[in-house]
Amino acid sequence: MTDKIILGIDPGTVQMGYGIIHIQGSQINLLDLGTLNMKSIRDHYASLQRIFEFTLALIDKYHPDEIAIEAPFFGKNVQSMLKLGRAQGVAISAGLHRSLPIFEYAPRKIKMAITGNGAASKEQVAGFLKGLLNMKSIPKQLDATDGLAAAVCHHYQKKVSAEGKSFNSWKDFINKNPDRLK
Repeated sequence: MTDKIILGIDPGTVQMGYGIIHIQGSQINLLDLGTLNMKSIRDHYASLQRIFEFTLALIDKYHPDEIAIEAPFFGKNVQSMLKLGRAQGVAISAGLHRSLPIFEYAPRKIKMAITGNGAASKEQVAGFLKGLLNMKSIPKQLDATDGLAAAVCHHYQKKVSAEGKSFNSWKDFINKNPDRLK
């Protein structure tokens, strides 16, 4: 029986989203989700320090077994990408500081795991999570559900790996499932 806590993070320099789930057997329970708002912090380095401290506080409060983090997507603005990468790196550093394993997922992979559509909107992801976790409402700040989605995606990925059902190609799928050919 699986019993594990996963912290999911959607890094950002203005707002960082997070979600924490507890896996008990096949049950996924929501422990917490929210955002760290840094709009009022003008100094980029002060924001990075705040991300580090906040992530450590979440780790110390919930004692996650693993961290799942959304990887920065490629954009046209190099400065924005650099800042986002720094935010992600600081959150990763906080996890490493507490000796936690870190798992990184591309935004499209997270959306695909939650909704079945890699191009799903933030609203669609939030809607699926609301139903999956029996949430009363969707948070106003969708960065929170993006962090939660990273945690749930990680759970699904680990579950698939544990069941031996991950495939590298169609050929790999066919080799592992000869009974499914007609």
